[in-house]
Amino acid sequence: MTSQSLPLTASVELSPSTTYAEFSKLTDEELISLMKAERGEALGSLFDRYFRLVLCVALRILRDAGEAEDLMQDVFLEIYRRACLFDASKGSAKTWILQYAYHRSMNRRQYLIARRFYRSEEISAVELGRWEPSYSPNGWDGLTSEERRRMLKKGMESLGDKQKRVLELAYSEGLLIKEIAERMGEPVEQVRSYYYRGLKKLRDVLHETGHKQEAATRAAGAAD
Repeated sequence: MTSQSLPLTASVELSPSTTYAEFSKLTDEELISLMKAERGEALGSLFDRYFRLVLCVALRILRDAGEAEDLMQDVFLEIYRRACLFDASKGSAKTWILQYAYHRSMNRRQYLIARRFYRSEEISAVELGRWEPSYSPNGWDGLTSEERRRMLKKGMESLGDKQKRVLELAYSEGLLIKEIAERMGEPVEQVRSYYYRGLKKLRDVLHETGHKQEAATRAAGAAD
């Protein structure tokens, strides 16, 4: 059965000035429809709705906060790349996202077990409830598409050459880690290191820049 093409919400004007808040009013399925049309802003809204659930799935399976956060980033970026595979007739967007997170977490768990990096102790409900991710998307609130693009460009410019190249190959050309390693002539584990370190640095830069932008916007509003 082919994927259904979902209609866009007519009440939202899809222009460079469309704000994060306006995207957040769309349904999950409408956001995925926009992602199919390569509107990256839709990913931010979907991320905000489900990043905690995805993190909980990953943390319960991987039992490591750093691994869980890395996998969470991967899951949402891959969902953006694979949005065309979503079929609303087979289930909700929420179910699709969580199933994908589960399967990715199980695959990563097998990798860690094989290399003896897996934590044997279970994560308790108390520990899980108290844990807070180091990443918060709130710094993107109220920003236009153009402002987010400038922030992303600044973040990419802060990366080392190889980290930047790996992320560009992963998300511009859709290559897997193994394929990137072959393209660059580097060991797979080295490329994996570039990838995860690059993601972390990019995340930190965007987090810091986003909150500075948010503070400046609030200050300007208070001065009016």
